Amino acid sequence: MPTTLNPGPAHRLGIPPWASDDRSAASEHEHSEDTVTPTPRAAGRRHAIGWGLVLAALVGTVALGVQPAPYVIEEPGPVFDTIGDVDGAPLLTVEGAPTYPTEGELDLLTVHITGSPEAPATWIDVARAWFDARRAIVPLEAVYPPGQTDEEADEESQAEMTDSQQEAVAAALTELGTPYQVRMSVGSVIDDGPSAGVLQPGDELVSLDGRALADLRDAIAAHGTSSPAAVGIRRDGVARTESITPVDADGVLVIGVTVAADYDFPVDVTVSLDGVGGPSAGMMLALGVYDLLTPGALTGGEHIAGTGTIASDGEVGPIGGIRQKMYGAVEDGATWFLAPSTNCDEVVGHAPDGLRVVRVDTLDEALAAVQGIARGETQDLPGCGSVG
Repeated sequence: MPTTLNPGPAHRLGIPPWASDDRSAASEHEHSEDTVTPTPRAAGRRHAIGWGLVLAALVGTVALGVQPAPYVIEEPGPVFDTIGDVDGAPLLTVEGAPTYPTEGELDLLTVHITGSPEAPATWIDVARAWFDARRAIVPLEAVYPPGQTDEEADEESQAEMTDSQQEAVAAALTELGTPYQVRMSVGSVIDDGPSAGVLQPGDELVSLDGRALADLRDAIAAHGTSSPAAVGIRRDGVARTESITPVDADGVLVIGVTVAADYDFPVDVTVSLDGVGGPSAGMMLALGVYDLLTPGALTGGEHIAGTGTIASDGEVGPIGGIRQKMYGAVEDGATWFLAPSTNCDEVVGHAPDGLRVVRVDTLDEALAAVQGIARGETQDLPGCGSVG
């Protein structure tokens, strides 16, 4: 899901101009020496006019309130137990390897969004959200890039969820030391980057400097930026080598492409979770897969929730809507919450009462936290307030 941004200042409704004018007129009348007693008919007309103005103001306010607003509203969405059932069926099913019974809960969390380019939120929605700590007001363009349709946004979100599921399985198997095969290819080429005009989407990435690729990022970092790297690819079944010089992008060495991974796992993992998109369920799905593939209950029966993207190497990444997810967790009964360290600035001072947040950077740290909670050894678990 997208990172929550702080909305602009609230628009407060003041006293209507006509009310101020009426009070000024009344004050002048009280201090005038030449007073005139109104007739009953004139007083009745003024009374009717006054109520007419009040009614017109109310109608105008309502009409303004139902106008489309350039914001979306984020609030806690449904909660799903990765080691539990959804509509009577297991959320996670693993075939091709022994699985073990478990207990407790490992909840993944979602954010419900009100508003889209084709079905915008109203100013009334925005006003209601302003006074609700469970909700966030986010600029529309932060969630839906300009020109993107609702259908395109849904397709992108589902693609992110599919990728997240694959990365979660890869991360769990990596943690277990179970080998698997992966084919990396170019997902997209960044305009004006080192690979622009050289690589194409769909090119299979085979090697770098003559060495088979296990992790492109590590291989690029090992090569450095001082000279061209020999990038071996396969395009339309034909092997070729291209010279590409990596560049430094905010401290990370890159060749200007996004990478798509096609995994061949020794187990078949099915995720039964319709209507949920985005990459933020990755860490909790990885924990669920790990729990099913190992003897004993990972949670020790505890109710633990969490969020975070996951990479095949176990790195946990930031997500959007973490405040809403914390509220969703505590409302569902969780007492523990695993959060990416990179989201800690949004956690501090905003965690609901009754929820203890543990910060993690990797799947290994998340596993250690869950195991510590299960054993009751929680005094040394790092919270977001202890960062730095």
